[in-house]
Amino acid sequence: MTEQPPPHWLRDNCPCAECRDPRNGQKLFQIDDLPPDLTISASEELDGSLEVLWSDGHRSRYPLTWLHATDEGDGRTEQGKRLWTAADFARGIPEADWEAYLTDPAEQAAVLAAVRRSGFALLRGVPTVERQVLRVAESFGYVRVTNYGELFDVRVEPDPNNLAFTDEAIAPHTDNPYRDPVPTLQLLHCLENSATGGDSGLVDGFTAAAILRDESPEDFEALTRTPVPFVFRDRRTELRADRPLIEVDPLGRIREVRFNNRSIGTLRGTGREAFYAAYRRFAAITLRPELRLAFRLDPGDCLIFDNTRLLHARTAFEQDGRRHLQGCYADLDALHSALAVLHRRTAALDELAELFAGEGAGEYLGEAVTTAEHMLQAAAAAEAAGAPDHLVAAALLHDVGHFRGTLHGRDLMRGLDNHHSDSGADWLARWFGPEVTEPVRLHVAAKRYLCAVEPGYRAGLSAASEYTLTVQGGPMDDHEAAAFARLPGAADAVTVRRWDDQAKEPNTTTSTFDHYRPLLAALMR
Repeated sequence: MTEQPPPHWLRDNCPCAECRDPRNGQKLFQIDDLPPDLTISASEELDGSLEVLWSDGHRSRYPLTWLHATDEGDGRTEQGKRLWTAADFARGIPEADWEAYLTDPAEQAAVLAAVRRSGFALLRGVPTVERQVLRVAESFGYVRVTNYGELFDVRVEPDPNNLAFTDEAIAPHTDNPYRDPVPTLQLLHCLENSATGGDSGLVDGFTAAAILRDESPEDFEALTRTPVPFVFRDRRTELRADRPLIEVDPLGRIREVRFNNRSIGTLRGTGREAFYAAYRRFAAITLRPELRLAFRLDPGDCLIFDNTRLLHARTAFEQDGRRHLQGCYADLDALHSALAVLHRRTAALDELAELFAGEGAGEYLGEAVTTAEHMLQAAAAAEAAGAPDHLVAAALLHDVGHFRGTLHGRDLMRGLDNHHSDSGADWLARWFGPEVTEPVRLHVAAKRYLCAVEPGYRAGLSAASEYTLTVQGGPMDDHEAAAFARLPGAADAVTVRRWDDQAKEPNTTTSTFDHYRPLLAALMR
């Protein structure tokens, strides 16, 4: 490395099991637990890592890729967004079919990524039944309940407490600016739209703010530093939040836009003239035709959009037909979390797929099948038996501990027990719960157990399995067998073991690893 990082920063980020809980990555020490005079006694780059010996005797190992990585932040500022105008969607807006979104993790990830990056996405074919918008929100997060309830109906009301519940045109705006924290996501599900007019529109508020910054930096500055009193009141509610129209982070990057003419209260104090000049200029920018993406919501369409960034609008409509949307609020942090988990699962499944295709193509302990063929045959046997998904997964993954590239196992066939059941289960525990990992952990013990308690079982072992039995400790004695039988995962491990023993037939056609990806994804934590 060309430059040593600050010692306390580096030590605070030590990834070892003494410093961080391996299950969740949370730190096991306080920053003031570290010596004030902490220094690096020695360091060496080795096998793609930096190994450090600290002055207090602790040792740390850091991947060089991690050391050289850059921080992209939380994705909430303009830096992590695709700023757009209407022309950028001339070929179509980001959309997906509801059923595909529900069943295909890649499709769901694409929808959530579009909301994160472009600020919105449209789901089509969402069932046109009451309260279905809540199911959409719950597919990636949680519903934010407000004074409007867990959902609200956007239709003409006889005594509306909000202009949204009339047939009037609504200018581009963000919702609930009088709330802190503001709901960061909004969903609108079209149940019916047979009225003339009532077309929807979106404006990228970050684009509008960036234009204001370019065209009039002093106005941009005024809108970022002036707290605006946003107010809402009706017979049962009184809300107020004082926030700027444009919020920036400490680095000056646009992070949030609150814009709602209907909800701005009385601004008092100095700077009112400068604020109103800037406010008028910004409002005019949001109304520029080239910024407004116009479209019509049809029954079954559900729009998901970022309420801290996008301004939404609608044209006036005639009461010659019915227009009924149901909406709810949710939050970006849950959407970002769901997307991160999807990406994490995809990366894990890709890694497993590579192991099956790469090292899995090698011989399997002297048997007439490859390791991958053996594991796929075991999974196929589990499926044929109608096993629950977690046991199909355990059967598929039971020998993952033999893969050297990830787990560095030793050569079992040279008489060295590589403890592949334990190492495999520990590795899989990053993604799967004990219902999957414990049958994997115990499948070797299950062979030793069956040899002890089931007459004739040992005689049915293959020559290679008989050899590994001796390396792995041989049949259990009575005490060991009784202790094994009491373990919570023992019965499942025995079941997986039987499929393991069957899965050694050459020239047998099985499904590929990709067949099991949806099943594994559904089981992942």
